[in-house]
Parts: sequence; structure tokens; C-alpha cells
Amino acid sequence: MATTEHLEGPVFDLSSADLLDAFTRELGLCKLRAGEHAVVLSEPGSRGDHVAAAFGAARAHGAHVIAATVPGGRPAAPSGAGRGTAPEPAAMLDDAAARALLTAADLVVDLTREGVLHSPAQREILHSGTRILYVHEPPGVLLRNLPEEADKARAQEGARLLARSSVMRVASAAGTDLTVSLARSHPGFQCGFTDDPGRWDHWPSTMVLCWPEVSEGRIVLAEGDIVLPFQTYVRQPVTLEIADGHIREVTGGAGAALLSAFFDESGDRWARSLSHMGWGLMRGADWFASATYGRGDLMGMDARAFAGNFLWSTGPHPYLHRETDAHLDIAMRGCTVTVDGVRVVTDGQLAGG
Repeated sequence: MATTEHLEGPVFDLSSADLLDAFTRELGLCKLRAGEHAVVLSEPGSRGDHVAAAFGAARAHGAHVIAATVPGGRPAAPSGAGRGTAPEPAAMLDDAAARALLTAADLVVDLTREGVLHSPAQREILHSGTRILYVHEPPGVLLRNLPEEADKARAQEGARLLARSSVMRVASAAGTDLTVSLARSHPGFQCGFTDDPGRWDHWPSTMVLCWPEVSEGRIVLAEGDIVLPFQTYVRQPVTLEIADGHIREVTGGAGAALLSAFFDESGDRWARSLSHMGWGLMRGADWFASATYGRGDLMGMDARAFAGNFLWSTGPHPYLHRETDAHLDIAMRGCTVTVDGVRVVTDGQLAGG
């Protein structure tokens, strides 16, 4: 009879090699150079494998690197339902020394659970010329959605289209009929890496977005659309009536009740106000990732940046000075998006295939 011997010795996690390689390639896209100063920013709830990979990748590029751990934004790790609505790490608001460290860096790899997005601290850091790369998703999502240099040009093309246009219209077979004024809408993009001074970006993400002031019409969430940060798929149609950039009425079963409760219980005057909106370009995204990962493990960038989606949000609006944590992102499939008559998405498919 054959016997099995117990082998003593170290156990190697070979997946860490893939993660280090991915972070090294990612920081290469961010144009991290020898002699630059990089800060790997984390909090107690951050993923240790991300911290190690980012630190090793920065060293591989010859950068001076510091790993800084700051107190978290909450006394306990947020639940999956809280993702995207929590305050920034406390040190970014309260600790001048921590903020000075970040403003002095060339690149900050932000591995905190909620990031410094939508915060006054972020604007101060970016104003100093620091590049910020936010990373949260689990390794499998990062590896599947590692960006390419050409993604920036694709996203910029969409942002330029918005900048020279007047109206965006969104329609769907489910009944969506939304008209968005592009005047003073501050078009932008995410491409999954940051290589320009004073720029924030998010790995993984490739999308076109804007911050409109005025939108009118109706948004109908169809079965299978995704409400983030709850990571829930819509089970019955939900209708939202939009007037002057605000949600005036929500109807349609349990999904409508969930949204209404979120808006009402937030106690926030801007909870029903529309924030950014646009369409996704990330071809490696998996629409079903939210169903296959635990809520606490995933931020949901597959849904947010899914190629051919329509993404819209509620709550914060930096250009209208709306500071709020009552932030939802809602990703929809099957929409047709036109910009001054130019179709960029047709029934959920990107123009040009």
C-alpha cells in the first residue's frame, strides 16, 4: 500500500507573485519613476496582500516608499451595505502631519476601505500635484481588469464628446426617458491609472462621467440592474421621477421601498439629488461579480465600469458644493445613450462593438 508522507517546510502562496506583478505593471502605467516618493496608505481594515504588493511594486520601480497606516473612518469595519457611504479615514481630517506626508508625495496608493474620494482632504492633496491611485477590489478583480495604456485615450474621447455637446439622452425598453443638460457638467473620465500630476483615478475603472446640474424625466430600473453599495440586483422594476436634478418620486415594490428608506433615513438634504452619471468602458468587467463575492469583499467596480452600462448616482456634487455621505451608485444595462444625437451606447452595447 502506498503511503503519503507529511512534508515539512514553508508553504508558498504563489498567487502573491501574480499580485506583485500586477501592482508593478499598474504603477508603471502611473509612471512611477526612480527617485519619486510613493506613500502606500492603509488603515487597519485594509488588505495586507495589497499593502505588501504595492510596497514591493513601488520599490521595484526605484521609488522612495513609505507605508503609512492611519486610523480608519469608522470604529469597526463597515458592512457591505455601507460601502461607498462612510467617512474618509479620520487622520485625513484631523492629523495635519498625515496630510503633509501625502501632499509631499508624488504618488499615493490609497488602500483604505473607503478612500478619500469626495473629501476636502483629497482636493488639498491633489492641488499639491500628488497623484492618487485608489485600489480596493480583491485580487481576482484587479488581475482581470488590469488597464492598458490605450484605455486613457478611449475614456478621454468620451469626455471630450461631452465637453463639446449640449444634451445627453438616456432611454431603455424598460421605460427610462431621461434628458440631461451638459452645460457646466464638468465632464471627466476614469481609466484605471493616474499618470498626470494632481490626478485621482481608480483601479479598476474605465468610464466616462459628468456632473450635470439639471436632468429631467424618468429612470426605470429593470430586473438585473445593480444598486450599489448594497450590491443588490433589482428584482422588480423601480420607477424614479426626476425633476430639476432631484428624485421627486420612487415607485415599484421592494426595491422602491429600499431606496425610499435609504433616502429618508439618511436625514440628508442631498440624498435625493443626482450626482455624477455616464457610461462604462471596461471590457473585462463581470456583471455577476456582485453575486459571486461576499458583500464585505467587493466594492462593485465591475458593475460601475461595465462596458456599455449607464451609471448614475445620488448625493455628493463637488461643483455644487454638496458634501454628503448619502451616496448611491446605480448601474443599468440595456440602455441607449446619445450625446447630441451621437449614439455612444445602443441597447447596452458600446458603439463600435
